[in-house]
Amino acid sequence: MNHYCTYFDRGFAAQGLALWRSLAAHDPDAVLWALALDDVTAALLRRLGGTWMRVVTLAELEAGDPALATAKANRTRVEYYFTLSPCWPRWLLAKHPEIERITYVDADMAFFASPQPIFAAMDDAKASVLIVPHRFPVWLRHYERHGKFNVGLQVFRNDAAGRGCLDDWRTQCLDWCYDRLEAERYADQKYLDAWPARLGAALLICDHPGVNLAPWNWMNYRYAWEQDGVKVEGQPVILFHFARFRALSGDRWWQSGQLDYGVMPSRLRDTLYGAYWRLLAAVQGELKEQAPEWAPTRRPLRLNRAFWRELPLRIVFGSDWLRVGDHFISGRLGLGRWSGRLLASLRKLAGRS
Repeated sequence: MNHYCTYFDRGFAAQGLALWRSLAAHDPDAVLWALALDDVTAALLRRLGGTWMRVVTLAELEAGDPALATAKANRTRVEYYFTLSPCWPRWLLAKHPEIERITYVDADMAFFASPQPIFAAMDDAKASVLIVPHRFPVWLRHYERHGKFNVGLQVFRNDAAGRGCLDDWRTQCLDWCYDRLEAERYADQKYLDAWPARLGAALLICDHPGVNLAPWNWMNYRYAWEQDGVKVEGQPVILFHFARFRALSGDRWWQSGQLDYGVMPSRLRDTLYGAYWRLLAAVQGELKEQAPEWAPTRRPLRLNRAFWRELPLRIVFGSDWLRVGDHFISGRLGLGRWSGRLLASLRKLAGRS
């Protein structure tokens, strides 16, 4: 039995439940530990999560880790959520010693195939910790200043090396975990840059191209459509990270989150984002039927200077998508997957990279 954990608030309830539905489809014996960041989310999850979702409230976690209260008082809400990244899986491994291995997954991700290859690689390497690099293309390497590894997925074995890694990371995040870039620090993420040297053979850096496939790295690979689904470099797409993908107006106009990286070709976009939208739509229908008090959180559209400055870029590079059925239509002007490379070059010339 594989144990996973994530955390989210009511604004991400649909994404969190979509993650759970996708995980249950591809790892039927999985247990998902969901940290509910508000009372509304806790009630929703207890009603809809089912037998194998275990709901823990933020108050329970804070009671078991009093140092979090101090951290909560000296950072923003988002920065506090970053601080939870090591505290949450650490608390689980200490509270539930029967958990042999815990896999943290961001709530805005979805599984498209069995995660077993992740665990098989970890077992073969006899590793205690697994992390995934961002895998930026060459023209986006400057983003590595925010961290070479993405915190969307980590795996920790419940042994001395795995717990020790979480202990050290927690100490660092409690001391400093802010949404700004400093020499060797950025939020919870840049601390991971030191793990290869610190952990040595206890760490496995996952090289499976279908694990944490994301807007910032999909352009590195070749894809093929086979009877059992889409393959990336001949391997299944296991887990995709739908970072910054959200509705801008109603359920028709969507922000793809791909402006800076390059706009995904239509067939791959329909395969991944179309499937994810169907999953989100099904979950939202379930929420509206069984929890009528729930309503999706809509961020107001801010027509500020930044909006008008970026709007021409979003139009030219096609990073805003119109949904027609379960298809997402990009308005790009023939630039496609090369738009990220061109935009990076333009920003470099303008001194903005």
